Amino acid sequence: MKILHTSDWHLGRSLYGRKRYDEFSQFLGWLGTTIEAENVDALLVAGDVFDTSTPSNRAQELYYNFLCTVSRSCCRHVVIIAGNHDSPSFLNAPKEILKALNVHVVGSITDNPEDEIIVLRDRSQKPEAIVCAVPYLRDKDIRVVEAGETIKDKNEKLIEGLTNHYGTVCDIAEKKRAEFKKDSGVDIPIIAMGHLFTVGGKTVDGDGVRELYVGSLAHVAADRFPSSIDYLALGHLHVPQCVGNTDHIRYCGAPIPMGYGEARQNKKVIIVEFNSTTPDVRDIQIPCFQPLERIVGSLDEIESKIEEFKGQGSSAWLEIEYTGTSVVGNLREVLEEAISGSSMEIRRIKNRQIIENATLTLEESETLDDMTVNDIFERCLDDYGVPQEEREELIMAYNEIVRSLYEDDVNAE
Repeated sequence: MKILHTSDWHLGRSLYGRKRYDEFSQFLGWLGTTIEAENVDALLVAGDVFDTSTPSNRAQELYYNFLCTVSRSCCRHVVIIAGNHDSPSFLNAPKEILKALNVHVVGSITDNPEDEIIVLRDRSQKPEAIVCAVPYLRDKDIRVVEAGETIKDKNEKLIEGLTNHYGTVCDIAEKKRAEFKKDSGVDIPIIAMGHLFTVGGKTVDGDGVRELYVGSLAHVAADRFPSSIDYLALGHLHVPQCVGNTDHIRYCGAPIPMGYGEARQNKKVIIVEFNSTTPDVRDIQIPCFQPLERIVGSLDEIESKIEEFKGQGSSAWLEIEYTGTSVVGNLREVLEEAISGSSMEIRRIKNRQIIENATLTLEESETLDDMTVNDIFERCLDDYGVPQEEREELIMAYNEIVRSLYEDDVNAE
């Protein structure tokens, strides 16, 4: 059996106001072609299908058109779990209709852990794999809040809740595997899915990855997952990577760069082929559908680099950081003139001189795009002179508020 592992599509995401539907469409077209070329039996999408809980009509059209295309291909099964950006109820709403296309959707946990168990069968209806499709587990799903908890208490509860849930679901999968083996004499693999942060996970600036749960807590070590898992397909981190020293616990990463920090990454999908329960894992590089380039330097250095790109016929979207000491009042106009006659676009201009001198009040050339919600809160703490020893609990409480806003399922009713 051959599976393809992908995640973190973030359909509908913009880059500093620029819509990226063409990139998403090209990626999904490439993915459909790759599925056919590789003769893939099952597609696993490990969360963050959409960028927001209320995706646009265009983003939904891309999603459903792709699922229809895959249902007519060699791929017999599609399994999709929700990520922290997805609305569980939005993903779940058409799940019964999608089952007719052999598309299995798990948007949230239920009272019955067996709802996360999906048995994949071959064309003769013999079991060929068991998928533990564990969606993103929200804080409220896995721990009970108690008065007087310390940060350490919260962290331990979150890790315990995640570990227990995977243990419960995988126990059910192991029992099913034993039953199938008893009936047929054949071992089949257990494939798990998840959308979470693991210990040692790599991120990059500007990738849009939010800390899950509370602050930087709930990073799960590889040895906390059940040993019965033959391959664990993870989502959330945008950098392709193995977890710990394992080869069978992997993030495939996002398929297109979500920000300029990812611009130089090799984007990948992962192919896993099973011979009984042993996975043979390899990756396939995804083409770059829209180049992103970051230019840092003085005005002369920036203009020189732009001329170099123009000479190459570049169509890149540019992020430019001006580090010169001279004040250039019409910096954007100068740079827009520099790219005229090319297919390049300037998506963002940062003026380090202004940013370094910034106070709580935004300067004329500084925008909210230059800061995260955490940056703004820390400026508030600075402005009010809050001592360092008092900040940890305040930041923790603030992060819980922000997380609750992100996790509120606006489509639930």
